[in-house]
Amino acid sequence: MEQNQQDISEIRYGDAMAELEGLLDEIDGNEVDLDELAIKVERASQLINMCRGKIEQTEMQVKAIIEGLAEPDAERE
Repeated sequence: MEQNQQDISEIRYGDAMAELEGLLDEIDGNEVDLDELAIKVERASQLINMCRGKIEQTEMQVKAIIEGLAEPDAERE
């Protein structure tokens, strides 16, 4: 399966960003056939939403880890 055909749930963040950058380069460089433009824009939209979700999920995980590190300090006081 080609990368641009991968299911969003199976793609890693770095791969999604690379694919997104490639799509944007194609669109900005007028390299996309008009018949394919909507398909490319839809895929870019899916990738953006997936990346946002991963960023939000990672942010919540990091906050939970940091809060877990801070809790023992609060108990010592």
